[in-house]
Amino acid sequence: MRYSDQPGVSCEIHVEADPTSVWALVIDIHLPPRLSPELDRVEWLGGADRPVVGAAFVGHNSHPRIGQWRTVSYITDLHEPRVFGWVVTDPEGRFAGTEGAADRSRPAATWRYELEPEATGTLLRQSVRIGPGRSGLSPIIDGAPEREGQFVAARLDELRRNIGTTLGDIKTLAEAAR
Repeated sequence: MRYSDQPGVSCEIHVEADPTSVWALVIDIHLPPRLSPELDRVEWLGGADRPVVGAAFVGHNSHPRIGQWRTVSYITDLHEPRVFGWVVTDPEGRFAGTEGAADRSRPAATWRYELEPEATGTLLRQSVRIGPGRSGLSPIIDGAPEREGQFVAARLDELRRNIGTTLGDIKTLAEAAR
């Protein structure tokens, strides 16, 4: 498995709540820092105060292997109450270098929520695709390129666990609010 192949993971969960209620949680960019082991806090940029296509928000992140860093994400997909997607860039060039650091066409990752109405609630899916731009995984691969597949697989496993936890937490919040 190679980083340049832009591998990803997707997880889903059934939520016993209507799509509108789940949607309100999914588009609240201030919720993930409460749920994520990596995302510490977020702020809207450029006067934005709600999700719209093109709006940007900064994420302050931390990870035991790579330390702290900042990202800028741009909302790319917004189809209420079905799809919320965004790309993540490296605005300071920490992993990407100065050239192309905030290039939305070569994001470090692409994230997406999808909601599907079901008879008794909502099917909630979250997915992420890493690359094609450089990310925090890139310097690790650079240090031992012969182990790239192992590093990519480990990162995808970590993302799968984190997404599963996040989806479970959203389910708990949505169902408690019914």
